Formats: sequence, structure tokens, C-alpha cells
Amino acid sequence: MSQPAAPAVELRGIDKRFGDVHANRDVSLAVRPGTIHGIVGENGAGKSTLMGILYGYYQPDRGEILVRGKPAAIRSAQDALAAGIGMVHQHFMLVEPFTALENIVLGAEGGFRLEPALARARAELERLGREYHLEIDPDARVADLSVGQRQRVEILKALYRGADVLILDEPTAVLTPAEADHLFRILGSLRGEGKAVLLITHKLREIRAVTDVVTVMRQGRIVATLPTAETTAEQLAELMVGRTVSLRVDKAPARPGEPLLEVTDLVVEDALGVERVKRVSFAVRRGEIVGVAGVAGNGQSELLEALAGIRPAKSGQIRVRGGRLAHVPEDRQRMGLIMPFAAQESAILGYHGEAAYNGAILLRQAAVAASFRRQAAEYDIRPANGNLATSAFSGGNQQKIVLARELDRNPDVLLVGQPTRGVDIGAIEFVHRRLVALRDAGKALLIVSVELEEILALADRILVMHDGRIVGDMPRAAATERTLGLLMAGVTEPQASPK
Repeated sequence: MSQPAAPAVELRGIDKRFGDVHANRDVSLAVRPGTIHGIVGENGAGKSTLMGILYGYYQPDRGEILVRGKPAAIRSAQDALAAGIGMVHQHFMLVEPFTALENIVLGAEGGFRLEPALARARAELERLGREYHLEIDPDARVADLSVGQRQRVEILKALYRGADVLILDEPTAVLTPAEADHLFRILGSLRGEGKAVLLITHKLREIRAVTDVVTVMRQGRIVATLPTAETTAEQLAELMVGRTVSLRVDKAPARPGEPLLEVTDLVVEDALGVERVKRVSFAVRRGEIVGVAGVAGNGQSELLEALAGIRPAKSGQIRVRGGRLAHVPEDRQRMGLIMPFAAQESAILGYHGEAAYNGAILLRQAAVAASFRRQAAEYDIRPANGNLATSAFSGGNQQKIVLARELDRNPDVLLVGQPTRGVDIGAIEFVHRRLVALRDAGKALLIVSVELEEILALADRILVMHDGRIVGDMPRAAATERTLGLLMAGVTEPQASPK
């Protein structure tokens, strides 16, 4: 009887600390050739550290790595590539002014003369493109490629260097549904050729759709490795969090009232004077959640900033009826919080001039601390110690600090950018419940998210943005992933122009 093939890569007893943080605790994992192996877990579960060790970014304090059954010393990304391990990062490592072909050979030219390397690479690229559905124009500048095509360049770069094991970190975070489907076909082809694919994602639906085996990490440990076919999304969520989690957003039908936010012919430019929002008009009514769907970079960020008063509008009108408008920014660390500040100070940013917090000269520290303790109890912010630096809190708890601060003022209109970006699955459930409760209390909510599942779960009405314009406006009941995906990609059905 023939022996089963050795794992393509194996981690044994991996342990890693960063100061007081025990990121990986005695982790052992084997990935077989010809499989797609998913790794899921909350933020801070240790997934990225483990992949960083496998790719040579970090050295383990203890443990060993075996590649095809033999011990391997991986001290750098070059060592990883030499061992046949490639990685496609969430934020692509490409030189934008260079062509796809130039990016692929960069660092692997193999001599002083570039022409022979480029000719070899061109032929190899054609073969890889045919074999793995990775077709790309080799002479296109990376700056001119779509996000999905850039990702293909990254995968080709790894395959060109001979990778048999491919690590993908949150690969669909910036893709349209159609691009994600194409990526999954590519991964299927790689599996069919005997490659091993490691897929790090927080999207349980994707895990169930494309992986053969799934490993769940929690608090630095592996808590389960299971054949994907034998799992359910609910079971995986429970393993990740350590308790039962509702993956559905339960909400009654909306009962919208009068418009509280009205936008007419809004034009917004970026810092370079390029129009990012192009004559956009819409309204958000009391008691409804309007979701804005779209691939990142199609004007949603500029729209949100203009509505919040952070970015000037070039022309058009923004009217807020009722009382207050509050804003939960897309990038909480850059725009919503000051990371070195104590959490209780971050929790009053923008409202720090209020009399409740201000003494004759200094802040009333007791009032600031009491306010944070109340918010921590109401919003389940952990730890509840407001003296800790904001940076000491997980992404989900940082998001809760921003939400608590903005919702405390009982706004009539709430703008929310990426409500659960980088947020743990347990905190996602909490945030979604709070947003629906606000809608039911008669508030008007505008939510921008690149997560199509989130838009479909939360929104009562959906706007789709593409290239700075609203290309779709539909009730949730009429929206499907397919119709939204086509609109997000700029494919609109021919329709009569309004008279």
C-alpha cells in the first residue's frame, strides 16, 4: 500500500510571544497538497502571526516548520519563496507605474540583462494564465488595472517564483462578488494542480463555499480542525467566539417617515481636484437604514466625509432636518480615535468642550471617567478601564468606543462608515443590533460598507455607487447579490432616461 503524501507544509508546536501578548500557543497544523485549507478566528486569535511565521516575517520562540516532510529554516520571505511558499497580502505589494510583467519579474530577473528575463516571463505568464484562469495583459500598467486584476498579478508573481503553497490573507475584502467568484475558480484550479492553498478569512460563507478543511483559532490556540463539509456556519462562529452567536440580523419591516437627510446634485473633489462624487442625489428618511454598496474607491469615502462636514462640497446641497448629525468614520484609528490617548479621553473627542467635562482650566477627570464607565457597561466595552491607552483595545472594542461616543448624543441622523471593519464576529452581532434599534427609535441611518452581506442584512434600501455616481437605488426586497454585483462592476441595464 502506498504511503500518503507528506503534508505540503506542517507547523509543529509553534509558540510566539510579543512582550505580554501570547500570540501563538503550541500551534500544530498540517496542510495537505491539493487542498484549500481555511483558517478562521477573531481578531487577535493568532492567524496573522502564524502566517507571518510561515512566511518568515517572525521567528517562533519554539516549534518547527516542515516543508514536504523535511525541516525548513524560514528566516525571511526569500527563504519562504525558496521553500515554495508564496503569500498574497491583503494590501498588494506592487509597483503601480510598472507593467504587470515588470512586477512579476521584479527581484527574480536572474542576471544583468532584463530582456531575456522578460521574454521568459512572458511565455511563462501565458502558460500560467491558461492553466489557472489567471489571464492578464502583461503590458498593462498596474495603476490602470482593477483591484481583481491586481490580485491576479500578485498570485502570478508567487506562481512564477515556483510556489506550491499559497497563503491568501482576506483575499476578497476588496473584490466585487463577480471578482470573488473568479478568484475561487482560480483557487480551484490551483488545488486541481496539486497546490496547497491557505485561505485566511473572516467570511464564514466563503469558508463553507471553497475550502476542504477549516482550522479555527481562538486566543492563540487551535480549537478545531474539521472537514468543511461536516461544519455549519453557526458551529464555526461558536468555536471562534466560545459562545452561541446569531449570524442573522433580526429586524421588523421599516416604517419610514419624513426625510431627515436630503442630498441634491452633490459634487465632491479629492485633494488633487479629481471629482470623486458626481452629481449625487438621494434622501434618507426617519426610521430607515439606507446602505451604500460599492467596491472601495468609487466615491463612497468622499461622500461620507462631505456629509459629515470633513470635506468641502464643490457644489450641490446637503440638508439635515431635525437635530444632531453624528458620524462613525470608516477608519476609526486615523479619524475616530487618538491611539495614544486614554480610552476615556478618546470617548469624548469632539464633545470635550461640553460643560459636563470642563472645569475652569482642566478637564473634570472624574466626570470623564464616570462617562466611560457608563458607556463600557452599556456597550460591553472590554476592558472597562478607561485609563488604558486606546491602542490597548481590540478593533471591535475601539469601534464600540466610537459608537458609544456618537450615539450618546442621541443624533437624528447617523452616518456610519464600515460599521464592522476588522471587528470580531461577536462584536458584529452587537453592533448590528444597536444600529437596528436606532432605526426602530426613528433615526435615519446611512451605512457605507464594502461588505455586501452586511448591506443586505442591515439595509432597508440600497444605493450602489460606481465611479462616483449612484448607479442603483432599490428596496432591499428587490436586491440580490447578483444584481448588486453587476451594478458595483459598472454593468447597468439599458434603461430609458427619466423625462
